[in-house]
Amino acid sequence: MADKSGATIVEFAIVSIPFFALLIAILQTSLVFFAQQALDTASEKAVRILVTGSAQKSGMTAAQFKTQACTSLPTFMQCANLIVDVQSAAQFSSIDTSTPTITYDSSGKPVSAFDPGDSSEITIVRLMYIWNVAPGPLGFDLSTLSRGKRLMVSTQVFKSEIS
Repeated sequence: MADKSGATIVEFAIVSIPFFALLIAILQTSLVFFAQQALDTASEKAVRILVTGSAQKSGMTAAQFKTQACTSLPTFMQCANLIVDVQSAAQFSSIDTSTPTITYDSSGKPVSAFDPGDSSEITIVRLMYIWNVAPGPLGFDLSTLSRGKRLMVSTQVFKSEIS
């Protein structure tokens, strides 16, 4: 009989690298999907105040709306990474639903619009969250922005019910 005591170690070494790479990739993808779902849920809750017209009647500001949206975020998501963009138009065809481009002011803060619209106007609300993504094994990378960050966007389009 030949000595095969090292064969198992070699086989494990060959199989373990792709196995752990796949496992880490699955966990990282799951975390991103979970965070996206949490952002969608926060977006649905935050938009309610605009759909019913409460924000428009009270003269809510962009900062107040962002604070309202932040209360719906889970604790593992930071309010500082949330960007709120609210725009309105008279018709659905006038709404820009393309992927947003983030621009920054001179102090490094993201610039966004806040126009909740009036009665019977079409409003688009985008909650954007900048998520830090760790680089994955074997070149697996979920980042869409520079420096290992991913832009997650939740979009809600509706017609106001303000009376």
